[in-house]
Amino acid sequence: MHAIAIAGYGGPDRLQLTQRPRPSPGPGEVLIAVHAAGVNRPDILQRQGQYPPPPGASDIPGLEVAGVVAATGPGVPWPVPGDRVAALVTGGGYATHCIAEAALCLPMPASMDMTRAAAIPENWFTVWAHLVLFAGLRAGESVLIHGGSSGIGLAAIQLAQARGARIFTTAGTSDKVARLNRMPSVTAIPYREQDFVEVVQDATGGRGVDVILDMVGGRYLARNIAAAAPDCRIALIAAIDGLVADGIRIDRIMTHRITISGNTLRDKPIAYKGAIAAALREMAWPLFEQGAAGPIIDRTYPLAQAAEAHKRMETSAHFGKLVLTIDNPVDD
Repeated sequence: MHAIAIAGYGGPDRLQLTQRPRPSPGPGEVLIAVHAAGVNRPDILQRQGQYPPPPGASDIPGLEVAGVVAATGPGVPWPVPGDRVAALVTGGGYATHCIAEAALCLPMPASMDMTRAAAIPENWFTVWAHLVLFAGLRAGESVLIHGGSSGIGLAAIQLAQARGARIFTTAGTSDKVARLNRMPSVTAIPYREQDFVEVVQDATGGRGVDVILDMVGGRYLARNIAAAAPDCRIALIAAIDGLVADGIRIDRIMTHRITISGNTLRDKPIAYKGAIAAALREMAWPLFEQGAAGPIIDRTYPLAQAAEAHKRMETSAHFGKLVLTIDNPVDD
């Protein structure tokens, strides 16, 4: 099969198209003939040597795919060969064929093509784990979502909309702010021009927000605490600004009863991620089927141009998802 290998840690040029043996599914696994694979920040970190795959996972990057089931391993009642699915994987997505756990496969929404379906799993599994399982975001609450124009930010906004929340989000350009402000219940903050803490505090009468989803980390953590309402839940999902946070007001954490949580999905047990998959199928999949939610695609690239996709993501110029497309016939 064709695959993108990381030929040594470094820049996007270290991604190289190569050939690998086609894997075979083991117990509880399926082999997917991949038609599209989502591109995510963890892929960049893996390429840079900062986010190695967990033991037993493929060294090929790519955490989400959509395609057609080509084969199944023992003990898999569903999906069956020929089914069109989207799947969360621990690696291996940048290839014409990929192994996935059957429990982490979801039927491809009838309203979507392969490109959009491949852009769902990584982002929606992540935001569900943080906004629903950890933060318990409820109708009438307010949420601050950093990086609202990213794929994960847009997924979080749509999930918060579905749960009836008031949404604040940050973005870096006037165009992105304008696009986000056109979304229902969203107040977008141009973080290069305005202090999001001041905007949130002014808009909430000094109370702050109930939930914060942060992919920035670093200097943002102290500012998130300053923007937090009593009993706020702060969910950390990445650390683009750095892994060390200074200036933390511990007294505010204590007096406001603020809860701070961090989590990664890639290394979690299958049962944990399988429970999220079941919840998404029951509660989020109807949103996709009805067209009430779904990924926004910024650009697509052929598999051989994975390096170009990484370059665009590293500029943060994208609005929505970047996806690799693969010419992979259904009967391959």
